[in-house]
Amino acid sequence: MKSKILIVLLLLGLKSFGQQQFEVFFDFNKDFPNEKSILEYNEWLAKNKTIEIVKIQGYCDSIDTKDYNKKLAERRIDNVLALLGKSGLKINPDLIREAFGKEFKQSKIQAENRKVTVFYNEIKPPIQSELTDKIKNAKVGELIKLPNIYFFNNSARIVPKSQPTLIELLCALEENPKLKIEIQGHICCQKVFDINDVSVARARAIYMYLIRNKIDKKRMTYKGYGTSRPIHPIPEKTAQEEDENRRVEILILEK
Repeated sequence: MKSKILIVLLLLGLKSFGQQQFEVFFDFNKDFPNEKSILEYNEWLAKNKTIEIVKIQGYCDSIDTKDYNKKLAERRIDNVLALLGKSGLKINPDLIREAFGKEFKQSKIQAENRKVTVFYNEIKPPIQSELTDKIKNAKVGELIKLPNIYFFNNSARIVPKSQPTLIELLCALEENPKLKIEIQGHICCQKVFDINDVSVARARAIYMYLIRNKIDKKRMTYKGYGTSRPIHPIPEKTAQEEDENRRVEILILEK
């Protein structure tokens, strides 16, 4: 039940972190926002302290030449960026800047074309959990079991209810950029060592999930240990012992 609640909360959270925008307007031939826009900017800023600026676009009206207007749009961008910087907002190092002279669909109302549009994302708060805390406080050489990681029978397909743990692991790696790990897969029940290399495939499935979510592959390795490191002797006596042998762990390599 707790896992289902966590998934719902995470999905709701992700929806709230979509890209948003705010517009700043200028008087004719001016490169600093007008008084009305400054008041609106201050109100917007008070409500948006935890955001990251990812893109900014500058525009002009249709008066004067294309080249002059583009340079004016650039100056407008510079001044708005200076305001954002002084306000302490985070600006993405790969910020996209786009200045337009006349080459955009203009409004018939000229005042609406004299603007800068700021695109931003809300910064996701870190997910605090027992797993993320354990990883954060772990020492080099420590093994940590990933709780509630499940796969479909005899395959490397991850069961959807494992998603909260995967997100927690991803967050731990994002919050600790120096962290390097080995992902270790283990299976149960077989006396012969992992005939179909399922443990390798399962470790690789976790590895690929993290790569798809932009974790640098240089920070990770993966390895399958089959049944060579069981917690309980094989054959296991109970279903619980099978579950505990059938596991994925991470080894802390570097912090």
